[in-house]
Amino acid sequence: MDRYFIIYKPYKMVSQFVSSHKVKLLCDLEYDFPEGTHAIGRLDSDSEGLLLLTTDKSITARLLHPKHQHKRTYIVQVEKCITEEALKKIRSGIEILVKTKGSYLTQPCGVTVIDKPVDLPERGHEFRADLPQSWIEITLTEGKNRQIRKMCSAVRHDCKRLIRTSIVNLKLGNLKPGEVKEIPKEELLKLLELKDEIIF
Repeated sequence: MDRYFIIYKPYKMVSQFVSSHKVKLLCDLEYDFPEGTHAIGRLDSDSEGLLLLTTDKSITARLLHPKHQHKRTYIVQVEKCITEEALKKIRSGIEILVKTKGSYLTQPCGVTVIDKPVDLPERGHEFRADLPQSWIEITLTEGKNRQIRKMCSAVRHDCKRLIRTSIVNLKLGNLKPGEVKEIPKEELLKLLELKDEIIF
């Protein structure tokens, strides 16, 4: 029987179980995952937050298929005070470079300025609080490699912290970095709005 987990992927951990490099991996989490567990999608090493793990390959294919355009929401800290002009550029779509494909125009997305979230977990590498900065919330329906970082860079704002907080209606909640929560299949499918789809 397949199993399903959500985790808070810590900062500086790679979203995989095996690597030829000396890096922190998912197998370093204090949890006994069943054989065949893998991540659905990825967060780069410098990013943190919600990551879905499963032994179910069929749900992986369905969730990552471009036709679904599942919403993914992120809290992002950027250096300097972001302007409304920069926000409009991000919202409407902006050109970034995609590996092996060259220039790519991102799809329209939601982005708003927010207050700094309270009770953020410390990670041991913080951007100086006295320097100009902004916190924004971005909701995407696509997931190119390092897309948010590239979008911010395209409007001349370096991304200093990136936390994925939700995938559709599946939320990070009060999980702390490194924590794992197993979730029933029916609940997961409902939260991901996959409940009524046929499983092949």
